[in-house]
Amino acid sequence: MKRIGLLPNVEKDIGLVNTAMILDWLEKKNCTINLLEVPAQLLQRSDLAKNENQLYRDSDFIVVLGGDGTFLGAARNAALYDTPILGINLGTLGFLAEVEKRSSLEALQKVLNGEYSIEKRMMLEASVYDCHNDERKFICLNDIGITRGSLSRIIDLKIFINDNFVDDYPADGIIISTPTGSTGYNLSAGGPILDPNTNMMVITPICPHSLYARSIVVSDGDIIKVQIGENFGCDVILTIDGQMGYHLKSNDIVTIQKSKYQTSLIKTSNYSFFDILRKKIVGTRSERYESEASIENSRIDSKQFY
Repeated sequence: MKRIGLLPNVEKDIGLVNTAMILDWLEKKNCTINLLEVPAQLLQRSDLAKNENQLYRDSDFIVVLGGDGTFLGAARNAALYDTPILGINLGTLGFLAEVEKRSSLEALQKVLNGEYSIEKRMMLEASVYDCHNDERKFICLNDIGITRGSLSRIIDLKIFINDNFVDDYPADGIIISTPTGSTGYNLSAGGPILDPNTNMMVITPICPHSLYARSIVVSDGDIIKVQIGENFGCDVILTIDGQMGYHLKSNDIVTIQKSKYQTSLIKTSNYSFFDILRKKIVGTRSERYESEASIENSRIDSKQFY
């Protein structure tokens, strides 16, 4: 008997219609279902309610219903228990939650039949040391961002790799990304795409005040240190997967390295990383261009009509 955790985004699955459908289908397959308390109450299934630790610990795998943001939050928790995740996309891009809603039952049937593979994804660990040498730790699947606040000026960041000084970066911030996260914020900031089967990290400055600052790719065995310069009251924020925020102060040091934890992705298709990249990113752009061309043609036809 499979023990399956259902983790829906209640804002994307309106009325939990998709969650209820999957829940009913899985129970007919004699699966044991675990839900967090809020969706359990909304579905009037308080008998299935678990706290967060129980959900990840007591499930053979987690089904995440939402977008990539929902998936990232689940990944950080599931990694602590080495619990695999299957993502069902209810968002827009769905690069991580790659199973589309219309294919959800087919994908689940494959998992129940054992027709799937587990893909391990590298994660990062960030340790923050303040002036009192107190330490706080965070893990992430996508990226660590160190950025200025919305009304702050350019911030000064000193970068070290394995205690070797690299350079000063006066910039809006910096992104340290895993291969999985390289197609996210890193890509938008002009950084390179890394194959997720490789174990590397990429350091990408955000709007650097420099003519030569470029991304740097390092190995998973390297240790990156970022020292916050004297920023004279500027707001500096550490972000974890773009979801968790922590305020930094001048002279704080952030150490980033490969985490001992990994995210376990359930794969039910034979699509390669490049197939998904082409479909999700290149395809999205093509559709947008086709839509814009269609709108422009409509305008031309309208002018000819009048």
